[in-house]
Amino acid sequence: MRYTKLPNTAIEVSKICLGTMTWGNQNTQEDAFEQMDYALEQGVNFFDTAELYPVPATPETYADTEIIIGNWFKKTGNREKVVLASKIAGGGDYTKHIRKGKFGKVNIIEAVEGSLKRLQTDYLDLYQLHWPDRGVNAFGVRDYPFKTAAKEAENHLEILETLNAFVKDGTIKAIGLSNETPWGTMKYLEAAKAHNLVRPVTIQNSYSMIHRGVRIRHV
Repeated sequence: MRYTKLPNTAIEVSKICLGTMTWGNQNTQEDAFEQMDYALEQGVNFFDTAELYPVPATPETYADTEIIIGNWFKKTGNREKVVLASKIAGGGDYTKHIRKGKFGKVNIIEAVEGSLKRLQTDYLDLYQLHWPDRGVNAFGVRDYPFKTAAKEAENHLEILETLNAFVKDGTIKAIGLSNETPWGTMKYLEAAKAHNLVRPVTIQNSYSMIHRGVRIRHV
């Protein structure tokens, strides 16, 4: 296995990251345990999850994927062998069952504490904003959603200040973005620089053979 470091950090991750978004829906806990065991045996130390998972997101299966991973950590004691990434669910009709309101101090604290409890850990190596709280291009859709994008954008400073507090106390080691645009990415970077706050170091955007529009590689 080949390894690299998350940009501007000492966090070393495998080039292959284990995605988990089907666990609890298409895959059982037993399936997930087998996949995590196998991945670790092959040198994959980077696991990515989210409070939104499994997908399709439903109230009945909310956060089941994180619960499964937490159960595996409890059973195996492998937490220290894994670079663990999770995400807070952003705005959108598909997240209304999770919480009300946009990203902000109260919602971020609630989300982080919930993920820590379900994952049975006291820290997250990487914490990401899953979707912006404004209209952006969805998977495979080229048209820009002007109507929803015209609404008030995220409070970048409040978000970064809240995450910065978690980084300072060691609860989160690094932060990242997901499904974000170049404009949104630059807003976070500008706010972080201007106020000396934690800087996003990664971006996780959709990319596949049928959706190859990503232009950002890393931040």
